[in-house]
Amino acid sequence: MTPTIYTEERLAELRSVEKRASGGTPHWLEKPVGTPVHRQRSYKISATKEGTEYRFEIYERQSLRDEEDFSCGIAHVSLDGSRRLTLARYNGPAHEHEDIVFKPHIHVASERSIISGRKPEREAEATDRFSTLGGALACLLEDFNVQGISAVHDDERLF
Repeated sequence: MTPTIYTEERLAELRSVEKRASGGTPHWLEKPVGTPVHRQRSYKISATKEGTEYRFEIYERQSLRDEEDFSCGIAHVSLDGSRRLTLARYNGPAHEHEDIVFKPHIHVASERSIISGRKPEREAEATDRFSTLGGALACLLEDFNVQGISAVHDDERLF
């Protein structure tokens, strides 16, 4: 199987291709079983563009102990399911990330990180676009052109 080369152009294509969720809304699962510390659910996502099929997975994870400890992310998954690359993670303010001190932040995969052998989505930027898991998911769906999942931006909850 030929390895996928993730150039900036390829990453931009994966971000912009119109995606659709399939399989309905998944149930929340508490993890680990027995003494759960967070709950998580995952969505299967697919896309087709000019005859090329794509698969993705979106997850939501929320700490059961700290409301600000949450993350949602999107990964590109190979068609046979054997490889996955996290394209982005939208994290809550529960931890520090280098110079980002307890603020919501977005990690995005870059060609530079992949080539250097680091975690593809290592780089992050602080954001004020969300403050909850639902708001983070709404931003991810918008940024990655995903249809078929419902989420509300945090600022819209005020009205």
